[in-house]
Amino acid sequence: MARVPYLELHDLTRRFGVRAGLFGVSLALERGQVLALLGPSGSGKTTTLRLLGGFEQPDSGRIAVEGEDVTRLRPEQRRFGMVFQHYALFPHLDVGANVGFGLETRGVPAAEVARRVGESLALVDLAGYERRAVGGLSGGQQQRVALARALAPEPRVLLLDEPLSNLDPSLRERTRRELRALIRRIGITTVMVTHEQDDAFDVGDVVAVLRDGHLEQLASPEVLYREPATAFVAGFIGRGSWLDGRVSGVEAGLTRVRLERAEWSFRRAPVAALGDAVRVLVRPEGVRFGGAGDVGVAGTVTDRRFAGATAHFIVTTTQGGLIEVSAAAEAAAVGDTVMLLSQDTPADAQHLAHCFREGPA
Repeated sequence: MARVPYLELHDLTRRFGVRAGLFGVSLALERGQVLALLGPSGSGKTTTLRLLGGFEQPDSGRIAVEGEDVTRLRPEQRRFGMVFQHYALFPHLDVGANVGFGLETRGVPAAEVARRVGESLALVDLAGYERRAVGGLSGGQQQRVALARALAPEPRVLLLDEPLSNLDPSLRERTRRELRALIRRIGITTVMVTHEQDDAFDVGDVVAVLRDGHLEQLASPEVLYREPATAFVAGFIGRGSWLDGRVSGVEAGLTRVRLERAEWSFRRAPVAALGDAVRVLVRPEGVRFGGAGDVGVAGTVTDRRFAGATAHFIVTTTQGGLIEVSAAAEAAAVGDTVMLLSQDTPADAQHLAHCFREGPA
């Protein structure tokens, strides 16, 4: 018997117009996995979350939890917990009343409500906060109250809509770590919407990159960065510089590309014919400064941003392209004429530069 995923979206489609919506998205999660939905505005992230929560109905496709089809169930029938972007806390109610609100409206006995409220607050490290006013809490604490409210009904799946977007930058990273630790401790299957790559990579076990309502790639953060499936994913994830080149060789699973006078090797490419024109995305750490006598991509350092032990250099090539290089802070100075080389071995270059027939649209 085939193994049934804990949460499954099969060929999910929701149309709002000719191009807007979600189109044939399929993915599956195991119990306890955290999925981050990542993409630019209009990519379908929020539509996917609303379909999961039952706030929208798909035109076609299916949503299942532990093999149970929940596609047409109302939100309250699905046993999904939802944390909205702006938390939606009631300012006139104290913390305990906010957390227990959904339980009380469902007719749960008062003693059971009190028990679940206490347990949920303890899960988010807010034990004893029942009588506190929500207006006196920090942004991070308010987020945890919203999480406790979502967890109190003991949901099967937790849905998070941009849970970190309302936090100051100084709190965001710490709260992100706390959120990830909390989800791990509870072990609840979670789907989180975000447009921030750092949030997706820190919290998600797997990341779904969406574009114009289509799923471009579903993979771990490491695979997305090192083995992007499309030019869009390569350009959207992390930092990189696009260069024009031409295929000069294909052998043993590697594609060699000539960039000006240099040949760089790549792990994979959708093109394999000699002479094909390609676009190459090079990561900043996939480039190094050469020395006297080296043959590579020539250019001039036109900008330098200090970042502690390293610096980020912008090199304008002799052909007018821009390449970002991450190197030791003292490696070069603005105005220097430099020669850029790929990493020393093909094994290094394979994951730090990517070759495609076309660049991202």
